[in-house]
Amino acid sequence: MAAEPVISYPAHRAVDVVLRDGSTVRVRPVRLDDREAIGEFLAGLSLDSRALRFFGTGVNLGWAARWATDIDYVNSYGVVVTAGSGERIVGHAAYVRCDHQSAEVAFEIADGYQGKGLGTILLAHLAGAAAEADIPTFTARVLPENHRMLNVFRESGFPVEIRSTPEGIEVTAPTSATSEAIERFERRESLAARAALAHVLEPRSVAVIGASRTRGSVGGELFHNLIEDGFQGPVYPVNAAADFVQSVPAYRSVTVIPGEVDLAVIALPGAAVLDAAEQCAAKDVKALVVLSAGFAEGGESGRGEQRRLVEICRAAGMRLVGPNCLGVLNTAPQVHLNATFGRALPPAGGVGFMSQSGALGLAVLERAAALSLGVSSFVSVGNKADVSGNDLLEYWEHDPLTKLVVLYLESFGNPRKFARIARRVGRKKPIVAVKSGRSAAGARAVVSHTGALLASGDVNVDALFRQCGVIRTDTLGELFDVTSLLATQPVPRGRRVAVLTNSGGPGIMCADACEAEGLTLAPLSAATREALAAFLPAEASLANPVDMIATASAEHYSRALSVLAADEGVDAVIVIWTPVMGISADELARALSERPVRRNPVLGVCIGGGGAPATFRAAAIPAYDFPEEAVRALARAARYGEWRDAPQRAAELPTDAQPGRAASVIAKALRDEPSWMAPEAAGDLLDSYGIRRTKQRLAAGPAAAGRAARELGGPVALKAVSPGLVHKTEAGAVRLGMRGAAPVRRAASEMRAALEAAGHGVEGFVVQEQVEGGVEMLVGVVSDPVFGPVVACGAGGTAAELLKDVAVRVTPLTESDPGEMLRSLASFPLLQGYRGAPKTDIDALEDLIHRIAALADNHREIVELECNPVIVTADGAVAVDARVRIATAAPRRPWPAIDPK
Repeated sequence: MAAEPVISYPAHRAVDVVLRDGSTVRVRPVRLDDREAIGEFLAGLSLDSRALRFFGTGVNLGWAARWATDIDYVNSYGVVVTAGSGERIVGHAAYVRCDHQSAEVAFEIADGYQGKGLGTILLAHLAGAAAEADIPTFTARVLPENHRMLNVFRESGFPVEIRSTPEGIEVTAPTSATSEAIERFERRESLAARAALAHVLEPRSVAVIGASRTRGSVGGELFHNLIEDGFQGPVYPVNAAADFVQSVPAYRSVTVIPGEVDLAVIALPGAAVLDAAEQCAAKDVKALVVLSAGFAEGGESGRGEQRRLVEICRAAGMRLVGPNCLGVLNTAPQVHLNATFGRALPPAGGVGFMSQSGALGLAVLERAAALSLGVSSFVSVGNKADVSGNDLLEYWEHDPLTKLVVLYLESFGNPRKFARIARRVGRKKPIVAVKSGRSAAGARAVVSHTGALLASGDVNVDALFRQCGVIRTDTLGELFDVTSLLATQPVPRGRRVAVLTNSGGPGIMCADACEAEGLTLAPLSAATREALAAFLPAEASLANPVDMIATASAEHYSRALSVLAADEGVDAVIVIWTPVMGISADELARALSERPVRRNPVLGVCIGGGGAPATFRAAAIPAYDFPEEAVRALARAARYGEWRDAPQRAAELPTDAQPGRAASVIAKALRDEPSWMAPEAAGDLLDSYGIRRTKQRLAAGPAAAGRAARELGGPVALKAVSPGLVHKTEAGAVRLGMRGAAPVRRAASEMRAALEAAGHGVEGFVVQEQVEGGVEMLVGVVSDPVFGPVVACGAGGTAAELLKDVAVRVTPLTESDPGEMLRSLASFPLLQGYRGAPKTDIDALEDLIHRIAALADNHREIVELECNPVIVTADGAVAVDARVRIATAAPRRPWPAIDPK
C-alpha cells in the first residue's frame, strides 16, 4: 500500500494551469484511488502513444496502473492531469529514484492533449518535487522516433545531455530550476494567457444570458451595446421567457444555440448563475463574463457560491471574468466588442485598462471618452475569482494595439508573480496604477524597529511598484494625467525640462514645481538662445523658463517649441498658455499640430480659456489646467524612463553563503517553541551567510561577564539576554563603553536585579567588543504574509522609529537595489562623510544588505530579522545587535512559473 503523502511541494495541493491553446486543466499528485482511472486512461491511449511510452504495445496495463500509484511521494512521485467536470485523467508523469543522485522520469499524455505544452508543465512539477527530495538529476529512456518527448526536454530550458545507445536515446537533465528554464516557462505561461484571454477579448461569437427587451436594465443595455457598436460576429440573446430580444431571435438556453459560442456574458440574478454556468460548460463555451453580484463580496455563503462557480469553470476549461463586474470591451476594428452596460464608449487607442471596481470602471470609461483618450481594451475583473491582473498583463504584453497599461487595484492575489510579469512587461510598455487602501494599518504582530517601520500604510506596495517599474499615482486625477502623457508622447529620456510661456508668473510656478518633483530646468544652449532671439520680441526672456510675453502669437509658440525641442540638452518641453491677448485656442492648436515630430515629450498647460484643453488634445498634446499637474505627470514618466533604461540583473547568492548550514541552525532552533532565536543561534545564522558581526562572548552570569570583558579587552558593551525583551535600551538592559572585569561584573549584577524587579527574566549576558565611531544604520526583514520577505534599511539606533528614514524593497533584490535604497535616504550624506566626518565603506553596507535579503528569501522560516545598529565605518559594516524570530514556514514552490494566481 502506498504511503501517505508527505506534505511538501506540491503533494497536498492541486494546481490549475492554462495550456498553450488557452484551455485549462488541473495538475495534482497521484492518489492510491487513482489506480482504476489511470488504467482507463492508459487503455484509451492510441497504439502509437502506448508504444512510444512503454517501448511496445504489449504492456500489462494493470501492472502499469499499479506502478503509477505505488509511490511514497519522496523516492517515487507522480502527478496526474485531469480535465472536465468528471476530472477525467488526460495525463500522467512520474519519477522513481534510481540511486542517490538520479531518478528515472516517464510521461503519458492523452492523444488529444499532446502538443499543448502539457509535457513541459509536468516536467516542472516533477522537477520541483525531486529537488525537494534532494534528487539532483533526471534520466529518461526515449525511443528515437519519440520526437515530442525529446522536444519536451529540449524546450524546457534545462541543460540537457542526450546520448544515443543501441536501445534508444538516454536523456539526462538537472532538477534544479535554471534561469533559462524559468524564462522559458514564463514565456509559455505568457503565451497561454494570451490564448486564454483571446476567448474573452477576441471572441468569434457571444451569447448574452439574461439579455433583456427592457432598455435601461443591465441585460438590455449590454445586449444593445453589443449590437449597436458593431460586434464582428454573431450575438445570441438567451432569455427563457422571450422569443425575440430587441428584434433579434432569442434562445431559451445557451445549449440550444446552433452555432459555437466563444464567450457567454451572464446577466442574471446571482441565484441563477451556477445553473447557467453548467449549461455553458455543457455547450463547450470557452469563457464566461459574470456580471451578477451575490458572491464573495457578500459574505461566507457568497464565497461558497463563488468557489462552486470556479469549480464549474475549471472543470470545463472555461476562463471566468468576475463575478460582480461591469464587463469587457475591445475596440479593435476586427472585433468591436462592447460587452458592458455603460453608456460612454471611448475612442479606439492604445490604452489597456483594468478595473477591480465595476462602478469605478464605468466612471473611468466616461472620463476617457470625455478626454478623447483612446482605449484598446477594458476589463472589469470584479471579484477576480479566476482572471486577474496578472493574466491581463500577459495578454497586453503581446497585444500590438496596446501601448500602455492602466490598472485600478484594490488587492493583490499573488504579488510576487505580479512583480515578475510587470518587470517584463514594463520593459516594453509603461504600466500606470492606482492602488487603493493606502491608509490601512498593517495587521502583523511585529515588535522590532523594522516591523514597526513597515507596519503602517502600504510601503510594501510602494516598494513592489518601484522595483518593477510600475508608475503609481495617488489619485484617479493623477492617473489620467500620467496616462494622457504616455498615451500621446514618448517617454522622456531624462529630467531636463524647458518651459515655454506667455506669462511670467505661471512659468515661475512651473519652475518651482519642477524643483519640488526632482526635475531640473535645462540650461539652454547658446545656439538655442540665438535662434529664439531671431524671432521673439526684445522684451522676451530667453532664459529658461522662456517668457515670450503676452503678445506672443501662435507662430511664436510653434517656432519656439521647435527650437526648444531640438536642443540636445532638453528632455521635455512644457508649454504654458494664458489667454491674455488676442491669440485663440484654435490658432494655438493649429500651430502646435504643425510642428515636426520630435523625440521629446511636449505637455500643454492651459490656464483659463475654457475649451483650450480640447484643442491641445486635438494637436496630440496632453493638456493640464495648472503647471503642477503637468510637472507631477512628467516626473513620474521620467522616473519610469530611468527604470526602463537601467540594466537590471538579479543579485547572485554570495559564493561564501552556506544555505545548508543556515537551514540546520533554523531547524535546531525550531525544535523549541518557535520564537526569537537565542543570541548564539542568531549569530550562527548570520555567520552562515557571511554577515560580519562584532566579536562577542556569551556569559551565564555576572562573574562570567567580567571574564568575557577581560578576554575581549578594550571598551565593551554589556547586554542582558531576556526572552521577549526587544527594545533593550529603554529597559536599561544595555551598558556601553565599559572597561575591565570588575566594572562589567558589577554592572551585570545591577542590571539583573533591576530587570528582575521589573518582571523581566534574565538568562545571561552578551559581552561585545564595542565599535568606535561610524554611522549607525538599520537593516532588517519582515516576512509579509502576502508579499513575502520585505527588506528595510535606514537610519539606525534607538531613534530609528522616530526618524522614519527608511527605504524598502521586496525580495528578491537586484544588484542595484541596495545602492538605490541607501541613496534614497535622507541620512545618506552621513555615509559619505558629512561635514568633514570620515567617509564610510558604502560597498560593504550594500553587500550586507544583499546577504540579509538572500538569507531571508532562501529561508522563509524567518519571520523577522533585524540588525540594529549596523555600524558603518571606513573599515566596513558590522552588525552589532541582531534579533531573529522564526516560525515553521509553508513549503516553497521552486518553480515560480507554475505558481497559482
